[in-house]
Amino acid sequence: MGGAVGTAYDGAMASAVSLGEEVLRVVETGVFEEAVAALNGAHDKDPQGRLHEGREQPVERVWCDTVAAWVARLAPDASVALKLAAHAQHLERWRDPRSEWPAGRAGYLRWRKAQQRRHAERAQELLAASGCEPALIERVQQLIRKERLATDSEAATLEDAACLAFLELDLASFAERHEREDVLRILRKTWLKMSPRGHEAALAMKLPAISAELVEEALAGD
Repeated sequence: MGGAVGTAYDGAMASAVSLGEEVLRVVETGVFEEAVAALNGAHDKDPQGRLHEGREQPVERVWCDTVAAWVARLAPDASVALKLAAHAQHLERWRDPRSEWPAGRAGYLRWRKAQQRRHAERAQELLAASGCEPALIERVQQLIRKERLATDSEAATLEDAACLAFLELDLASFAERHEREDVLRILRKTWLKMSPRGHEAALAMKLPAISAELVEEALAGD
């Protein structure tokens, strides 16, 4: 294999080896636990709270703990990068609320893209300070930004986990605040984002009655 193709292949292989060595170091030295603690520390500063498991907790912490739990269930052998990306979801989103951006779908899409960039940048700061090396941080950032969602199996797993967290945590309250047709439309879009494995997990969930009814109706009209 020669020329530009060979050079690209060699570079990709070197990057893969570098990332593999970094993951081993992170696990063996406790850097992973330190990185998760740093991410959780940022989440715990969220001034907004919600009642969860019998006590008031920061909204962001509940969300990320739930996403991380779903990743663990969907992918028991998940990579360190995927686990860290799960813990880095919605990182300090409360600093730039949706209400500060223009209304409508265009405003929402601009806000969401800006959030993905911001989350990835903040994750880089916290992970670097915890001792993670650039190769691992770059992979975590790729997952946070949802790059190559259609072809990256880890990105698809993370998306499944986020969708399942929404069904578990927020669907019932979301339905109370929005018109039924809007809720059904969002549910159908959510379903399309998910993989067959995500669908299987969603259908096995024990949801509140109103949430289960909405999911059933959304799928019946799909």
